[in-house]
Amino acid sequence: MTTSQPATPLGSSGSQPDPARPDRARSGSARPGAAPAESAAPSGTAPEQDAASSRPDASRYDVLRHQLDTLTTEAFRSELAQIDQLPTLEIAEIMNGEDSTVPTAVAARLPQIAAAIDAIAERMARGGRLLYAGAGTAGRMGVLDASECPPTFNTAPGQVTGVIAGGPGAMVNSVEGAEDSPEMAAADLDALSLTADDTVVGISASGRTPFAIGAVEHARALGALTVGLSCNEGSALAAAAEHGIEVVVGPELLTGSTRLKAGTAQKLVLNMLSTITMIRLGKTYGNLMVDLRASNEKLRARSRRIVALATGAPDDAIERALAATDGEVKAAILTILGDVEGPKAQRLLTASHGHLRAALTAAATDRSEGDA
Repeated sequence: MTTSQPATPLGSSGSQPDPARPDRARSGSARPGAAPAESAAPSGTAPEQDAASSRPDASRYDVLRHQLDTLTTEAFRSELAQIDQLPTLEIAEIMNGEDSTVPTAVAARLPQIAAAIDAIAERMARGGRLLYAGAGTAGRMGVLDASECPPTFNTAPGQVTGVIAGGPGAMVNSVEGAEDSPEMAAADLDALSLTADDTVVGISASGRTPFAIGAVEHARALGALTVGLSCNEGSALAAAAEHGIEVVVGPELLTGSTRLKAGTAQKLVLNMLSTITMIRLGKTYGNLMVDLRASNEKLRARSRRIVALATGAPDDAIERALAATDGEVKAAILTILGDVEGPKAQRLLTASHGHLRAALTAAATDRSEGDA
């Protein structure tokens, strides 16, 4: 996991990053039920508008508030204004109903998701990395997905990495102001020696988070592939990326709490990005995780089960195959199905860039040529 610390947190002295990055124009009016802006002036002072204009950074925060008023993910739902008065079961039923709409929203963006996956797989096939960048819930989703890739797909260290605004502490605690610095996103990517073969996926429910947009803009300037994942249509993040994925899940049960439907949507899309990319890279054989890293007893047992499912071989043959290949599941399957020794299995897999089906075809060709 790569970390980031904000250059100048909001409220400290010195220059501050501008939180009011202009987004592309969005259709629709302000959210229903939104209260008008208020600014209280002390008795006997200038009129209300003068008090508002005298607040520090008033114009920037007014712009930001206007942006939030136009975001679907921030919209207020007046029909849920009394939800705290309902029985617990009824609240749970409402929430479950809300969650059930997320897969449909994801389905509407499957063409964009598939296009992004094909582009990511192409870069990774030539040695590139998959890097996620986000703040808050979005950043945590990226770190979570990246951390699951080594045990599941035996990815190399750093091959899939999550960059979260605010550093390791932001995984468990909010780091105020971290999301407001596009410069720190660029610095984090520079620390990873970003190349044109890499992919950077910016993640932001609102689609306006400066850290995520800054990461995508910096990566694109360096020639890296860029993907912008957000939950609002017409987002600045999608506009900044080559591949924009906007999963519009609608207003949240709790106004602006994007760890709910938006967070679920992000998780579903990241599952697709990493999993299907790994399928394209030959990390699976059918629906079997043949590249998993057996780092504990459960995974060692799973390794044996996967070899059994792929080959139908008896237990003693499976044990011999795994012993001959240092526990590598994919190579063990090849020794059984391809009828080759462990060292040759490794050579065939290397020559086929890790694709087991291609290695099995090569092994069959070698056998037929030897029999000729």
